[in-house]
Amino acid sequence: MIPDIYTAQRKKNKRFLLLILFLVFLLLLSCVLSISLGSMKIHPSHTYWILLDKLFGLHAVPNNLEISLAEINIVWQIRMPRILLGLFCGAGLALCGTVMQASVDNPLAEPYILGISSGASLGATFSIMLGIGGFQFLFMTGTAFWAFIGAVISAFAVLLLSSTGSKMTSAKLVLSGTVINALCNALSNFIITMNSNAEGMQSIKFWTMGSLAGAKWNTIFFPCFLVFCFCIFFLFQHRILNTLLLGDESAITLGISLGTYRRLYMVLTSLLTGVLVSSCGIIGFVGLIIPHIVRAIIGSDHKRLLPISILCGSIFLLWADAFARITIPNAELPIGIITALIGAPFFAYILIKKSYRFHE
Repeated sequence: MIPDIYTAQRKKNKRFLLLILFLVFLLLLSCVLSISLGSMKIHPSHTYWILLDKLFGLHAVPNNLEISLAEINIVWQIRMPRILLGLFCGAGLALCGTVMQASVDNPLAEPYILGISSGASLGATFSIMLGIGGFQFLFMTGTAFWAFIGAVISAFAVLLLSSTGSKMTSAKLVLSGTVINALCNALSNFIITMNSNAEGMQSIKFWTMGSLAGAKWNTIFFPCFLVFCFCIFFLFQHRILNTLLLGDESAITLGISLGTYRRLYMVLTSLLTGVLVSSCGIIGFVGLIIPHIVRAIIGSDHKRLLPISILCGSIFLLWADAFARITIPNAELPIGIITALIGAPFFAYILIKKSYRFHE
């Protein structure tokens, strides 16, 4: 009996490792193909050799390939920063969604549940409409800086409101997020109404739907590095995240203070989401549907759920960005439209699938 259990566990671990390797290969392939797509199509083989040359200094381009200077500049200076930001942004949003759903024990939780998106929108609206975004602070431009400040303030307002009066609960978090979200949206609309700036309104509209177009080498380091650090941290928190799904009573018997961990995870995911929103706008559905899709396939064990969600989030956002760039000739759709069009049907399917359970 015991050998059979060990054999089954080894097979399960082997399948998990193969899945990880497959997703890593698919991610690398998606990067090359996504860089090749756009208003100017570049052959994937050209992209492959340009990346090898730039990343590893391999000056070994085959003689039969004629790679122009324009292709090199487009691949390395324009599209590569965008792809890296999309890769890390997708990973970060999927990570935050997974942690949020476990922290509040709510399948509808997402990175923006604490009013972060509306707070960031208010900060960006304040910056654009009042014309105070023409500076750079650390690795963020003025508009991104104010969006980050708005996101952080709204998140901490939700945490403060939900912990007032009695202990913080999942229901109070969700309701507090709804209150702050409505307040920030009202203030944003008030600023827009009082300041009739057509160009600014267009910028706000495009920013609130999300875009990776502003990615540059000098602005992507901070968000990418932060996502990497947070991914490493939360990958070692899988036992606590599993315990969060059991509830407070079970955690007490295990000697774990879930309230402390819940607040810590909320603060960390709020900071990370605020940085991501300030870098690429509001990109919905990634943090909501990716954890559900992965959970429906491999289960709710966060030891496996977290790494698979991170990889799938990156792949999903890379292809969403690629579709946003090629759907309309010589134009670009906001990436939030693409993620919603793709994500909503998937999420609807998961909701009506009878065999799916949040805790299983």
